[in-house]
Amino acid sequence: MCFSPLFSWILAVCLFIVPAILRSQETSPGHSGTEPPRGQLHGNFQVIWQQYNEDSLIGAIVPPPKTAMNAYGNFNYTYGNFSAGMRFESYMDAILGYSAQNRFQGTGIGFRYAQYKNEQLDITVGNFYEQFGMGLTLRSYWEPFLGIDNALDGIRVIATPRKGITAKAIYGHQRLAFENRLINADGIIRGLDGEIQLNDLIPALSESKTRVSLGGSYVSRFQEGGLLEKDTLLLELPANVGTYAGRLQVSHGPFRFMGEYSEKINDPSADNGYIYRTGRGIFLTANYSKKGFGITAMAKSIDNLSFRADRDLKLFDVPINYIPAITRQHTYNLAATLYPYATPFTGEASIMGELFYNFKKETPLGGAYGTQISLNVAAANSLDTTRISGVDGLVNGYEMNSLGFGPVKYVRDVNVEIRKKFSKKLSGAFTYYYLEFNTTVTPVTNDFKGLLFADIQVLEINYKFNSKNNIHLEFQALQTEQDKGDWATIVAEYTFSPHWTFAIIDQYNYGNINPDKRIHYLFGTVGYINGGNRLAIGYGKRREGVFCIGGVCRAVPATNGFEITLTSSF
Repeated sequence: MCFSPLFSWILAVCLFIVPAILRSQETSPGHSGTEPPRGQLHGNFQVIWQQYNEDSLIGAIVPPPKTAMNAYGNFNYTYGNFSAGMRFESYMDAILGYSAQNRFQGTGIGFRYAQYKNEQLDITVGNFYEQFGMGLTLRSYWEPFLGIDNALDGIRVIATPRKGITAKAIYGHQRLAFENRLINADGIIRGLDGEIQLNDLIPALSESKTRVSLGGSYVSRFQEGGLLEKDTLLLELPANVGTYAGRLQVSHGPFRFMGEYSEKINDPSADNGYIYRTGRGIFLTANYSKKGFGITAMAKSIDNLSFRADRDLKLFDVPINYIPAITRQHTYNLAATLYPYATPFTGEASIMGELFYNFKKETPLGGAYGTQISLNVAAANSLDTTRISGVDGLVNGYEMNSLGFGPVKYVRDVNVEIRKKFSKKLSGAFTYYYLEFNTTVTPVTNDFKGLLFADIQVLEINYKFNSKNNIHLEFQALQTEQDKGDWATIVAEYTFSPHWTFAIIDQYNYGNINPDKRIHYLFGTVGYINGGNRLAIGYGKRREGVFCIGGVCRAVPATNGFEITLTSSF
C-alpha cells in the first residue's frame, strides 16, 4: 500500500507553508522580533556512493551501472505541541548487498508523519516506529546500514491519563519496500500496550527504594487466509494471528531485574515450515552494578516466535517483532564480521553471564591509573524437542520437552577484556575470544558447514601526542582449522583534531589452504569533519561476509573500488 497524493500535499503544507505563516505571525506588529521563533526545523542528510571494479580473485562483481548510491534526507519541523516530518530516499541503484530481494529502487518520499503531543495525549498519523516492552511482540525500527526499515504506516495513540499509567494503540500496515515511493505489505497490524509504574500510581510507594513496573501487550496481524496443502492434508490458513506478552521490571538500589513472557497462536509461515504449533518465548535478565563492579545474567528460551506482516516472506522482510541475540555484540573487526551470531528464526535456548571489575588506582593490579577487566560467557543450543510423526507431525511439527538446552550446539562465546591506562598519553586493551560456532545454523560462510572452533586475540593501543594529535592501533589474529583458516587484521587510525582523520585496515587471510586465496583486503579512508558535516573518501577491497548491528545481520558481497560518504545535520 502506498500513501495517497493528498496526504503528500497536506504534509508539504505542514512542513513549508504553515511554518511560514507561523513565522509571519511571530513577527507581526506588536511583536518585538527579537525573541527566537517557536517553530524549529531540524534534519540530516547522508549520501553513500560506491564505485565498483572487477576483481575475480576476491569474487567482486561489477553491476551494469558500475556505481551505486544510497541517499537520505530527514526533515523534522516542530511548533509547540505539533510536529511533522518526512524522509527523502534515493537508491540509484542500491549499494550491492543492501537488499537481497532488491527491494530498494528509485527516488521519492519513504517516510512521512504528523504528530500532536501534550502531557496526556500523543497522536501520530503516517509513519512511526514503536516497540512494546523488550520487543517480543512488536519492534519497528530503521537501520540504514543493514537495509532494514519496518516502519508502521497508519495511526498511533499514546495516552497518559494519570501519572504512572501509559497506554498505547497502533493500527496500520508495515513497510515492505521502496520503488520510487513507499510500498507496504498486505498484512494489517493492530496492537495494544499498557504499562503501570506502581510507585507513581500508589502514593504509599512513592518514596520506596524498590521500583516496580508491570506491562502487557497484544499484537495481531490480519492477512487473507486460504488453503494450505501438506501432503494429503488440506488445511486452512488463519487470517488473524495474535501474540501477547506480559512483563515485569523491578529495581532496588544497584539491583535490577527484567522479565518478559510471550505467546503466539498458530501461525503457519515460511519461517516454521507452515506448521500450526503455538509459539512461546521467555526472556529474563538481572544485573547488579555499583561503582567499579557489575554482574549481569540473562536467560532466553524462544520457540517458534517469528512473526511477520506477510507469512510467506523470510530473512529481513517485514518482521513485526524482534528476538535479540544473547551473545555480546562485538566491535573488533575479526570477532564482529567473520562469525557474528544471530538468533535463528526457529528459536533457541540460551544463557549469558557478564562480569566487570575496576581495580582501583594505587593498588598492585590497578597501578597509577586503575585497570578494568570484563568477562563475558554466552551459550546457545537448539530447543529440547521431540519430532512428532504422522498427521500430528505434519500439522504441529514437534513438541517441547523442557525450556532447557537441546542436543545441537549453536554457539559458545567466551571473551575476556583488560583495559589499562599507562600514562596521560598511552592507554591500551587486550581482548581474548574463544568461539564455537555452528555455521549450519547461522550461515555466515559458504566454505564450511558444521561446528567451527576459533581463538581470537586483539591488542589495542591509543597514544595521544597532544590535544590535537592521536593515533589508534589494533593488531588482531584469528586461528581456526576450519572454514578459510587463519586471519590477521591491522587497523591504524590517525586523528588530527578537529577536522582530519586518516585510517587504514588490512584484513589478511594468511591461513587459507588455497595459496591463491591468501589475500590482503586492504582499505584506506580519509575523513574531514567540520561542525555537523563529515566527508569520508575510501578505496580498497572488502571481503564477502556478514555485517551485523544489534544481533541483526545481512550478507554483503566482496567489493573493490571507491567509496564516498557524506553526512550533514542541521
